[in-house]
Amino acid sequence: MKSYRKELWFTTASRRELINITAKIRECLQESKIREGLCLVNAMHITASVFINDDESGLHDDFEKWLEKLAPEKPYSQYRHNGFEDNADAHLKRTVMGREVVIAVTSGELDFGPWEQIFYGEFDGKRAKRVLVKIIGD
Repeated sequence: MKSYRKELWFTTASRRELINITAKIRECLQESKIREGLCLVNAMHITASVFINDDESGLHDDFEKWLEKLAPEKPYSQYRHNGFEDNADAHLKRTVMGREVVIAVTSGELDFGPWEQIFYGEFDGKRAKRVLVKIIGD
């Protein structure tokens, strides 16, 4: 069995952003030369997420509005965590959206259902953060 590991770095221009990283993960899979196995993609920061969904701008706006209703950024004073930082909402949003995804690799391709894409979700951005890609198989 082969193993491949790579870190991808992202710096967002805004505090919250969704980035389609599917093409980057496909590049990693090609680099790995693994044809059958599993691909793990996970955010290495507690205020960021990796998830699978549709790449549709209306849905992305819906995520933003829904997450902001669940865990509003302001007022900062509503969170006990914010005595040290101002990102309690980002921790909560990450918990809802998830830390990682695992995708089957079949015949050297990511084995997706229709419309599935991989996203990096940033909830406390404007600084460099990393995503781990780990692929195992033959």
